[in-house]
Amino acid sequence: MTNPLLSPSTLPYGLPPFADIDAGHYADAVEAGLAEHLAEIQAIVDTPEPASFENTAVAMERSGALLQRAAASFFTLVSADATDEIRELETRLSPAFSAHEDSIYLNRALYERFAAIPTDGLDAESARLVEEYLKAFRQSGIQLDAAGQDRLRAINAELSTLGTEFGQRVKEGMKSASLLLDDATDLAGLPADDVASAAEAARTAGAEGKYLLTLIQPSNQPAMAALENREVRRRLYEASIGRGSSGGTLDVRDLVRDMVRLRAEKATLLGFANFAELSVDQQTAPDFAAVQAMLGRLAPAAVRNADAEAEALAEVAGHPLEAWDWAYYSARVKRERYSVDEQALRPYFELDRVLKDGVFFAANALYGITFHERTDLAGYHPDVRVWEVKDADGTGLGLFLGDYYTRESKRGGAWMNSLVEQSDLLGTRPVVINNLNISKPPAGEPTLLTLDELRTTFHEFGHALHGLFSAVTYPRFSGTSVPRDFVEYPSQVNEMWIMWPEVLANYARHHVSGEPLPQETVDKLDAAALWGEGFGTTEYLGAALLDLAWHVLEESEVPDDVLEFEAKALAAASVAHSLIPPRYRTGYFQHIFAGGWYAAGYYSYIWSEVLDAETVEWFKENGGLSRANGDFFRTELLSRGNSRDPLESFRAFRGRDARLDPLLKRRGLD
Repeated sequence: MTNPLLSPSTLPYGLPPFADIDAGHYADAVEAGLAEHLAEIQAIVDTPEPASFENTAVAMERSGALLQRAAASFFTLVSADATDEIRELETRLSPAFSAHEDSIYLNRALYERFAAIPTDGLDAESARLVEEYLKAFRQSGIQLDAAGQDRLRAINAELSTLGTEFGQRVKEGMKSASLLLDDATDLAGLPADDVASAAEAARTAGAEGKYLLTLIQPSNQPAMAALENREVRRRLYEASIGRGSSGGTLDVRDLVRDMVRLRAEKATLLGFANFAELSVDQQTAPDFAAVQAMLGRLAPAAVRNADAEAEALAEVAGHPLEAWDWAYYSARVKRERYSVDEQALRPYFELDRVLKDGVFFAANALYGITFHERTDLAGYHPDVRVWEVKDADGTGLGLFLGDYYTRESKRGGAWMNSLVEQSDLLGTRPVVINNLNISKPPAGEPTLLTLDELRTTFHEFGHALHGLFSAVTYPRFSGTSVPRDFVEYPSQVNEMWIMWPEVLANYARHHVSGEPLPQETVDKLDAAALWGEGFGTTEYLGAALLDLAWHVLEESEVPDDVLEFEAKALAAASVAHSLIPPRYRTGYFQHIFAGGWYAAGYYSYIWSEVLDAETVEWFKENGGLSRANGDFFRTELLSRGNSRDPLESFRAFRGRDARLDPLLKRRGLD
């Protein structure tokens, strides 16, 4: 049978023909794609004519089509539906991808051609393309001598292998740490649909008649807010925070030590004081000192707020608090002080209605786009749904895929990725995916979302809009291909529509009665908005500062005892709190160790939130949910990708640089 990945897809928008692809096709297509791309690059280098924008930069942008097609499909499965065969392929192919990247950016002849491109007369996006390629060469080590480059290649290959192993152990660790319970009475307090989901999860795992509480990626598990049995809460909490650092074959501490040591060596090799300095050099933050200053300003106020919340919780509990008590008594405080019962809200947040009458409704009101489910198109798993997105004038914009349910073959967390990226040069339109990890109810039962899952649904769709609205020439600049500390900004902005009156009234209806969420409940949610911000900001900053602590180390400073280092690092950063673990502890901090895209960059979420808070203020000042506002935001920011400096796009939208005050007010830190 012909490998379907070897030729461009004939499906709408280039959607991969997943029904025709098997695991072996990925290996063959990736290997063919690597070889073809190297041949294309060599042809650029061997071009006898002097370097020009067309024969070098444009030729580079046109190269690698087969590799991109195969890799996009393959890594989608690695994250969202990884069989044993896919995991084995990932282990084998990841070092090849790393070596391939090095073969491009350590190719001196290719670099010299880019350096020789005449840029006078180029339009702004084209000139930026040359500039960004040259920057990538420099940040990748083109200036090193032969011995330095050889060592860098070896480091990158080893980091790729270690990161892949970390991610696979964490995924298995999350599954093995799930809490299996014998008796439904142990689940007292959980809503009936959660109990049904736990029974279904146990049945799927081969434990018919029992109940399985599966874990989500962060430290704090949602069930702890409802479980009345304190001992069950303790067991669930300890299972969660012990992942990756409790011994056994899934312990990742050996991988962490090796990765931190290698990253420190890499930074030194490239002329940086530490890996954090190297990482921030590639972002919108002016320097590492600016990142440290911002986090340092936020931490004391966040911990003070958390301490005040802890006092209120202890008063309600009537006994000394433990970490596994926090979410439970925080929910009680919300009920008693603010009359907000988050569990009672879930019947108003049914997934399908949230999508169609909330997420899609807001996007239509802002941008005029419409969504048409394509049941004739298949994703990579039966749970994946496909929508065609059309612009206001009826023309096709792209495809949006939604994959919302958790499963053993999917990694934890939530994310967006692209199968096809928009490019005027290549004539491609976007195909983007949102992945969440919502517990799947038994067949025929509704999927009711928690407030956090509701927020995540809107958040990830903000990433999807960033990809769908891309209107750039060159694929290098498409959609979310922006600096890491900017990429979360559009997704955070999209969260503002969750509670916007017109949007909320359209989707927040009881899934049985159809009654709207009462206005008095909305008012109570508004009144309770700042409750829990002390906890939320402290657990986030704990993770962000722990990330930086690992990445300012020199090779000789990498500790033997990972957990001791973690405790000392949190104390030194003044975010050690006995009741609030970091949002991610070292043993399951996928963002920074599995692939490492957020290594020394977890600060990005709050750095981006500065821009987000400013943008929310702008929308409120200018009339909120309107086509005029949405189109302006789309034109000046969402459509630009990285085709111009993202902060320049923000200034074009906001009219000035961002200020910190709106963020401080939002989080109760002012």
